[in-house]
Amino acid sequence: METPEETPVTPEIPNSPEKPKINSQDYRLISKANDDFESGNYDACLEILEQLELLRGSDSKLLHNRAVAKFYKAQCRNHDELLKSLEELDDKTLNRCDLAVLPQMTSSPTPDSGPSTMIPIYNKAVIFYHRHMFETALLTLKPLVQKLDNCDECSIALIGVLMLRLLLATNRLRKAYDFLEILLQKLGTSTLTLTAEDSNPQEVLPGIDDNLARCLKLLCMLSMVVNRKVVLVPEDGTTEFSALKAHQYYIMKDFQMAAKQLKKINVDSYRGGLYNHELNTLIANNMGIIHLRVRHYAIAAKFFQNAIIFDKHIAANLRQAELHQMSSVRSCEILYNLGIAMLHLRRPKEAFQSFLVPLKTYHNNPRLWLRIAEACIMEHELRRATEEKYGPSSSQKRVLFSNRIPYTESSQSAAVPEPTMPFAALSLRNALFLTRAYSHQVNVTTGSDEGNEEETCKSIPTDNNFCNPSGPVTKESLDIMLSAIYAAYSYVSLRLGDYVTALEMAQELLKTDKISDAHKLLAHMYAGEALIMMDKLAEARPHFEPTFVSTLNTFDFETKDWHLKSLDAAQNVVRYNLAVALNLKGDFEVAKSLLNTCTHPIVASKVFALKVHIEKTQAAAAASLVAPRI
Repeated sequence: METPEETPVTPEIPNSPEKPKINSQDYRLISKANDDFESGNYDACLEILEQLELLRGSDSKLLHNRAVAKFYKAQCRNHDELLKSLEELDDKTLNRCDLAVLPQMTSSPTPDSGPSTMIPIYNKAVIFYHRHMFETALLTLKPLVQKLDNCDECSIALIGVLMLRLLLATNRLRKAYDFLEILLQKLGTSTLTLTAEDSNPQEVLPGIDDNLARCLKLLCMLSMVVNRKVVLVPEDGTTEFSALKAHQYYIMKDFQMAAKQLKKINVDSYRGGLYNHELNTLIANNMGIIHLRVRHYAIAAKFFQNAIIFDKHIAANLRQAELHQMSSVRSCEILYNLGIAMLHLRRPKEAFQSFLVPLKTYHNNPRLWLRIAEACIMEHELRRATEEKYGPSSSQKRVLFSNRIPYTESSQSAAVPEPTMPFAALSLRNALFLTRAYSHQVNVTTGSDEGNEEETCKSIPTDNNFCNPSGPVTKESLDIMLSAIYAAYSYVSLRLGDYVTALEMAQELLKTDKISDAHKLLAHMYAGEALIMMDKLAEARPHFEPTFVSTLNTFDFETKDWHLKSLDAAQNVVRYNLAVALNLKGDFEVAKSLLNTCTHPIVASKVFALKVHIEKTQAAAAASLVAPRI
């Protein structure tokens, strides 16, 4: 957990190479404007900038500084107006990074200071960062990162801190650490020196501001923690480092110590008078994550709900909030976590509604689309179970083969976000498309030693951050996700009567490398059922042969959270489905003898119903052979 800090919007020194060299009078005005800005006297600063414009004419730097002064005068709230002003500046001037040299932000301007065309670009990136437009901010900041060698020490640290924040916010963890090493090398230090137990960031980095040096040390340690590097997080009593210590405990899977550390932060903040909704939001969310990790789903859901309540206090006055306060809103991430907890609690409606909010931001996350589909499937199954138990004639209308129950939900468009099976099919199509695309990217990037040239830094390897806001994924986790999507898509297609797609997805699942036993069983069942519904009984029967079940791992059935808890249950399900296929083919005696071997409670009711159906069918066939009386 990291407590967000304000990333400042920076003024620049008007000294363009296209203008004549400033004289002593202009320099005094520039110095006075800078002093007024630093002291918070923005009205006086704006008046001096207007005088400079009359004396020297208008240029991009004066326009930029006037926009920044107006922004601070409005208490950093009119960021839209500031961004518009930055966009209206001359693009040619803003993009001349070959001339860019940032002055030190805390010093007064000097007549011979170099041009600072990079500052407007930096300020745009700051605005995008606080508005959670991280990818846009990365693209905006990229030209500055590529020209760090042209900057002074303070400017390198300023740009580097923002870049680290963006890389960590977008789960580019390996890139963040590698960029950190490059950054510290340019600053003349290293991770070991900066994170040493007795190191003082002001002494290690004497050329930059104290707050900036401390922030860089914090981000350095955070980058090392999330990349599982050995680092000793100091206990200095501050909220930021205490939260980082809790994060380190969590990554080390010491969940009890992580929870104790978060409780300590909560107690210390109350005693120190640091109560604020932002800190409470972060503590509640992280406590929920810890309980979710140890499968205390109800407790986790309660913490996430409390975090949302705290977060609403921040978001309630968002239009009147200062720019840096906007980045503290975490509703998308909290609702994503709450949706996961609700799925585990088998409350699919609440889970579905929780997922809809992060979906607007993270619509390229295949895992999120899969979770939405799972909520739709769970809601459908709960509704079916209720109808079978309390429905007026469900026992009479029930079709023997369970998945042949016709789908009877409302005929609204599949694009309407409701927990229905049509929307589940739409979600799974999106998840399948994205996962296949990302799997190809993983195959490409893992086969090369260097990252893509279009990435932020050519020497930084590629992170598989395809599932934001979740962490980076591996090739193995993408393969597992793809198997789950195939299985769910086949099941939903069966429910919707799309047997061609159901068969295709089941066959794709069977082709998957390292398929799990559960998915192997499901693939055979779904493929066989789809073939039966397509009147291809001969092709369906091999999928129901009980012999393949004996090759499955008994331990997985007994230890994993599956509906089938034993190998015997799986054998009974397969034999029952084979009996259904034989019944449809007309082999009644063979089907009945097979049903006599199905003794597990999981299929008991279905076996009884199928036996009754076979006896009635045989009796009707025998009656039709009796000659009628004359």
